[in-house]
Amino acid sequence: MKKVVIRIVSLLVFMLPFVALNAAASTADRIVAVVGNEMILQSEVDEQAMMANLQYPESKEDPLLKSSILESLVIKKIVLTKARLDSIQINEAELQKQVDQRMAFLRSRFRSIEEMEATFSKSYVVIEKEIRDDLKDQQMIGTLRRQKLSGISVTYDEVTDYFERNSLRLPDVPEMVELAQVLVYPQVTEEAKAKARKEIEDIQLKIEEGEDFTQLARQYSQDPGSASLGGDLGYSAKGDFVKKFEDVALALEEGEVSDIVETRFGYHLIQLLDKEKEDFHVRHILIVFDRENLDASAAKAKLEKIRKDVLDGKADFAEMARQYSDDPVSAKIGGLINNPETGEAMFAVTSLKEPLKSVVRSLKSSGQVSKVIRVAPEKGIPFFALFRLNKREPAHQLDLQKDYSRIERLAIEQKKDTLFSEWISELRKEVYVRISDI
Repeated sequence: MKKVVIRIVSLLVFMLPFVALNAAASTADRIVAVVGNEMILQSEVDEQAMMANLQYPESKEDPLLKSSILESLVIKKIVLTKARLDSIQINEAELQKQVDQRMAFLRSRFRSIEEMEATFSKSYVVIEKEIRDDLKDQQMIGTLRRQKLSGISVTYDEVTDYFERNSLRLPDVPEMVELAQVLVYPQVTEEAKAKARKEIEDIQLKIEEGEDFTQLARQYSQDPGSASLGGDLGYSAKGDFVKKFEDVALALEEGEVSDIVETRFGYHLIQLLDKEKEDFHVRHILIVFDRENLDASAAKAKLEKIRKDVLDGKADFAEMARQYSDDPVSAKIGGLINNPETGEAMFAVTSLKEPLKSVVRSLKSSGQVSKVIRVAPEKGIPFFALFRLNKREPAHQLDLQKDYSRIERLAIEQKKDTLFSEWISELRKEVYVRISDI
């Protein structure tokens, strides 16, 4: 239990920025630790404990939770002190992208910005600043850790020793699958397109007459995530948007506004604000299509044709994904679905949600292609999908030979954790630390 709580605490303190809630704001604050010339307040510990209880209910039973959180916060301050002394540089474009993503996530949880501000008892600007500061700290810590531990490797003997010492404690490998997909979104009717086209043309005329793009986005854009921000989508990496949108955006000069662009979401007007080697910054105005009358039968028929051609040997599944899938991320790699948590293509079957889990259960052998299914996400537009089982790995106990690369990664991580802890212990001798009872 102690190791589980320490892991929970580490995840919360180093990976979950900004959890200032009203309950904490009403608590009488006091200083519970001093690290160098920085303080740690009781409210910070309480906020992290609240998040731990929400995400990991079992943590409520641990009497050492708050002291473990405090220790992790102290470590965080020590590492940040070292990072600042070493003048660790951060990637501003990546930071802005993370801030934009986190703010978009927060906005999606509330009906309005006003409701969000009331919930956190802070203005939008203050919320965004706190998120930026915390994410900046995370990036500095991550960069310093990578610099300190770069090049760490393990020998075969070290991997063997790690496995022998931990084999009884290591979890079994769950049933894993590798999947590829082709997604197709139903198209809207011509009448709906004509109505949206008239609206975007009127806005385009206002821009040509000199009206401000940002104000027009706030007034007319139907993108709920960016309209209140003047259409600002923040910094994005190449491949984050559908191809047509991205191709037009990247062809613009800074400050230039595009002609009308059609994607499956609707009609856009795009303005390029900044362009770097790997990232670009745009804002847009979106007029969405009326999706009351979608041509679902055509989308399904398109996938049925693709499925038949693949099964008849007339087409290659990966090539069909590249040509026809409406998911830009997986399409460019032949439909392969990457696990966002691990960066790898293998998924634990137990982690899949319906209807995908049932689809996977129906596919018995590698290379088998599913029937066309309709997927209706909780948020977003319903679509039709075709899946192929690339590979299935049955559940099993870790085996040193069969799962060597997996065990090697675990051994490297343990070695890194040990070296990092030893390094922090040395740093602690150089920084003034005082901790109070909590």
